[in-house]
Amino acid sequence: MDDKRYTTPEGRCIISEEVIATIAGTAALEVPGVAGLASRLPDIRNLVTANGSKAVGVINNENETIVDVYVNLKAGMRIPDVAGAVQRQVKTAVQSMTGKPVTKINVHVVGIVLDEKEPAAKTAED
Repeated sequence: MDDKRYTTPEGRCIISEEVIATIAGTAALEVPGVAGLASRLPDIRNLVTANGSKAVGVINNENETIVDVYVNLKAGMRIPDVAGAVQRQVKTAVQSMTGKPVTKINVHVVGIVLDEKEPAAKTAED
């Protein structure tokens, strides 16, 4: 049986990898400390696919579902804490919305975003 398909008496439901990627990306953005999603670093697998630069990769086969999430973090955040929170949030969201068990969630921290909104300290005028 193919895990991508769900068959009921009413018919079949096929969940594409793009839908799982969208759910995972949205869930990752909700985690405090995540500044945004980042493009995947190129590798040989991504060169032959059209979606090689997307921020979320999904491998979905009959035995497992693996999600790779590429994120930028806010400056000052503790990377292991944020990465763990991203893993938990993505796993909960994907499993609750699709009903598919997620076997692995790999979080790739691509960069740190410095808060540029605050102006540099100015000297006080007397």
